[in-house]
Formats: sequence, C-alpha cells, structure tokens
Amino acid sequence: MSFNWRRPFRSGEDSDEPVAQDAPTLNRVDSAEVSDGSLKYTLEKGGNDSQPSYQEATGAPVESRSPLGYSVGPVTIIFLNVSKMIGTGVYSTPSAILRGTGSVGLSMIYWTLGFFTSISTLSVLLEFASYFPNRSGSEVVYLEQAYPRPRWLFPTAFAFLNVVLSFSSGNSIVCAQYLFRINGHTPSPWELKGTAIAAYTVAFLCVVFHTKASYAFSNGIGIIKTLTLLFVAITGLVVLGGNVTSIPDPHTNFRNAFDGLPPTPYGLNNALYRIIFSYTGFDNAFNVVNEVKNPIKTLRRNTFLSVLLVALLYNLANVAYFASVPLDQLRAAKEITASLFFTSVFGQSGAVRGLNFLIALSSFGNLVTVLIGSSRMIRECGRQGVLPFPRFWASTRPFGTPIGPYFIKWFMTVIMILAPPAGDAFNFVVDLQVYPSALFHILVGVGLFIVRYRRKKLGLGKGEFRAWDVVVVFNILVYGYLLVMPWYPPEGGPYAGNVSFWYATYVVTGTGILIGCGIYYYAWIWLLPKLRGYRIRQEVLALEDGAQSHKVIKVPVAELAEWDASHDAVGRPLNRTDSHSGDSERIGVLTTTGEKSQDSDVRDVDPEK
Repeated sequence: MSFNWRRPFRSGEDSDEPVAQDAPTLNRVDSAEVSDGSLKYTLEKGGNDSQPSYQEATGAPVESRSPLGYSVGPVTIIFLNVSKMIGTGVYSTPSAILRGTGSVGLSMIYWTLGFFTSISTLSVLLEFASYFPNRSGSEVVYLEQAYPRPRWLFPTAFAFLNVVLSFSSGNSIVCAQYLFRINGHTPSPWELKGTAIAAYTVAFLCVVFHTKASYAFSNGIGIIKTLTLLFVAITGLVVLGGNVTSIPDPHTNFRNAFDGLPPTPYGLNNALYRIIFSYTGFDNAFNVVNEVKNPIKTLRRNTFLSVLLVALLYNLANVAYFASVPLDQLRAAKEITASLFFTSVFGQSGAVRGLNFLIALSSFGNLVTVLIGSSRMIRECGRQGVLPFPRFWASTRPFGTPIGPYFIKWFMTVIMILAPPAGDAFNFVVDLQVYPSALFHILVGVGLFIVRYRRKKLGLGKGEFRAWDVVVVFNILVYGYLLVMPWYPPEGGPYAGNVSFWYATYVVTGTGILIGCGIYYYAWIWLLPKLRGYRIRQEVLALEDGAQSHKVIKVPVAELAEWDASHDAVGRPLNRTDSHSGDSERIGVLTTTGEKSQDSDVRDVDPEK
C-alpha cells in the first residue's frame, strides 16, 4: 500500500513539492487532510496544549480556543470524578446489593468488581482521549469517530438518548429524603417531589452563571463528601474494633460471610446494576477534555487516582454498615442504609441529624457535578449538528456557560420527578439510565479496535496511552452481561421485581428509546429528503463567543454538485482567506489508494486548524 501526499504550503512558495512514494508515519503535521478512500480525516489543533490530531471530517469542528476556558486542573479532575461517584449510591444501594447477592461476602466481591469494571472502562476512554485530545464530550466524540457511517446515525442516536435521559431525578429524590431525615419528618409524596425539585433548582443556579466558580463550588463540596465518607469508614473500623458499647458483637455479620439467601440470576444482575450506578462518574473528567491543559498526562494520573480512592472508601463504608447494622434490617431497608448505620452507632441524637445533613449535602454535590459533566456531553451532541437549533446547544452566552444544556437537564429532571410514582422512581430511573448506556459502552469498546485498525491503516501512529486488549475485552463482556441479563425474570414472577410494576419495564422503555432513535434517523436522513427532493449536508457555524458547531442543512438535489464542489469535507467553504495572515494555503490529500483526491485542489486553510 502506498500513499501520495503533499506538504501544506503558503502561496508564494515553490509549488513543485516532491511527492513521497512510501507510506509515511504521520507522527508530525504533514498533511491537513488524509483519506482511506471512503473516509476523510482532517488535522485539528485545540488550544489545550495537546498535539494536533486527525478526526473524521463529519465530526463536530474542533474549537481552537475553548469558549468555556481552561479552568480544569488536577484537583478539579479528581473531584469531578469523586463528587459524581460519591453521591447517593454508596449511602442508598448497599441494601439492594445485599438482597441481590444474598450474602455479605458476595456483596463485598461485587463492590470490588465495580472497581475493576470502572478501571477497564476508564482505560478505554483514556485511549480514545489520546486520539482526540481536543474534544470534550467523552462517549459522544468516541462513538462519532468510531462509527462515522452510516453518516450521523450514532451521533443522532446518542444525542437523542442523552436528551431524553438527561435527568437526575433519582439523586434529587434521595437528596430530598435525607433532608427530611434531618428532622425525622416522613414526607408525603408531593412534599418529597417538591423538595427534590427545589434541590435541583438550587444546583442549577449554582452552575449557570460562571464556569470557574462552578468548578470551585464542586471542588469544595467534593472535599466535604470525601471527608464524610472517610468519617463513615473510620467509624466502621472503630466499631469493628469493639469500641462501641451499643454494638456488642460487630463481627456477627462477617462470620460465615457467604452464608445467606441463595442468589438468583435476577438478583445478581440487579446488584450489578446498582454497583455500576454507584461507580457512575469515574469518567466525568472526560467530558471536559478540551478544558484541560496537557490533557492526556493530566487525566491519566488523576482519573485512576480518583477511582482508587473511591473504591477504597466504598469497601470500608460497607464494612462499617455490616459491622453496625443487623442483616435483617439491611435487607429490609430501601434508600436509607446510611441512616440505619448512624442510628445504630450514635442513637437518636443530634449527631445523627448532622450526619444526615452531610449525606444530603453529598447528594446535592452530586447534582452539581453531574450538571457540569453532562452539560458538556449534551453540548457536544448539539455541536454535531444532529439536534435542532445548534446555536441553543453550542452557545455559551451570556455567562460563558453552556446554559442551553443546563436548562434542558433542569427541565427533564423536573418532568421525571413529577411523572413516576415516588416510591418506585429511584429504582426505575437507575435501571432505565443504565440499560441503554450499556449498549453504547459495548459499542465504544468495540469501536476502540476499529479506530486502532483505521489509524494503523493510515499510518497515523499510536496515541499517548494504549489500553491492554484483555482490559478492553473484559469491559465489553461486562456491559454485554448488563444488556442481556435484565430480560431474565425474578423468582416470584413478573411483578416481583424491585418496582411495583412489571419487572422489565425499564428494559422495554430503554429498548423503545433506542428504536425511536432509529426511526427518527431514518425519517430525517433518508425518507424526508427522498420525498422532498433534497439531501442533507453539514456546514460549520461560528458563533460570536468563539464557539463552533456543525449545522445540518437541506440542499436541493439540483444544487448538490455545486454545493459539494464549494465546501470541504468538514463543511467549511473553499477559497477562504486566512483570517490571520491573509495568505492562502493549498494542501494535498493523503489517500491509501495512491491517488490524490479531488479535494486536493487549491483552497484556503486556516493554519490554526
């Protein structure tokens, strides 16, 4: 296989550049556009000190200067992850995990399994980030780049999923529950819903006005959350040492740790879902990659550290629960496991109320951190051009924050707090959000092998980080299990699940959402254009605040050839004058066929790109 390529040059230079006949390894900036014959890749450079990187041309344009700034350093990376992981899961799900696994020993193994699952996914995402270090949005970007054909299918599906499921109602409800636990009041369903909405509205107001201040606020709460869970862990060790008179035998639950109720396939799957939910957030920092200076080195060190820290605290917290609370009480608990622990150790004292406040604050901090991370993901979906009104999603005006995605998350959360029955809302929402995302996690894992193959074929070289193959395969198998096993019914019949309605409602709902994505895509990209005589194309939209986005437009069939001839693969008009120097550049297109593409004609290229 041979390549033809030309070095970019400015007008006025000698145009008789030598043509290399052997395939170069593109570890330096040699060609602004490369092609494997069917896909075109453009060389892009961000402002976060990352190396220039090639991305498939239909992907959202790289913002050479992040309109959200560069406020994310090592501390923020750690607490973006830690604050999202330490939310409601470790305080609310241990009881459900114990019921699903049937024994203390297997429950502890599952919590450790969550650590390895998180590390495997983290490795996959870090390798993807090393290939695309100037794009925020995590899986949004990686699915876009791994599966560029059929054009816009995966961006459309993922964007649709992220908007429909962009709610934090489960965490909002748990936050409200712990607020009511402070004064011992048992709320009515509507009191609970109203308090949950109020809590989320306050979280929305904390992030919408200033990006750097939102990170500082998130870091502060993250420190408090870590110290709170550390206090639980240390208290558990004190209890285990026999130093609490109200708990005469703290080792009871650890004797014959694997004795208990026999686990069922449904219970084990349910437990794994809650483990995944409790560790959700280990990848939050990948949503802000373009806001991190020297991103790969910084992410590699601090993301792994954050997961290790949380896994250690999670296991120690569970030791504290099992040392302090009788198993029958733990099995019967709903979303108040930590409150049982505090009451068992401290009694009905003011200290319990204070600790319940700290857990409510932890839940609230999770709402803030999720808002920050997922708003970037939704913004990136909008920048791909597959959502209506691209300005709404991409713009950071007037406060320098992604106010459009923030508002959508607030709106969807309020709807999902009000809609489901209060008692079943938490379990249903947890399962609903995990199930469709399991499919995308599988596709991301498989997509990593695809991206590796394409880069090797083009001679683009390796990234700064490479995940072990066995780790990638393990990650795919775990999420494959999560995709298949939810269809297995519980032992007591179809209504014996963890909600009052049919056990697989969340599976059917998640599957329906995915089918809806496919229907929407087919109608938008194929059916309507065929019926109305136009084709879909993309163009680059530059906003006043420096943000950039793709805008999907309708081009009449009669004008299609002219439009294609006057735009490059990204959607930028050809024959543009460089805005910085007024000079022009012309480039060659690297192809794996040994032939130069028609797109290698003389055209203007911004040297910043």
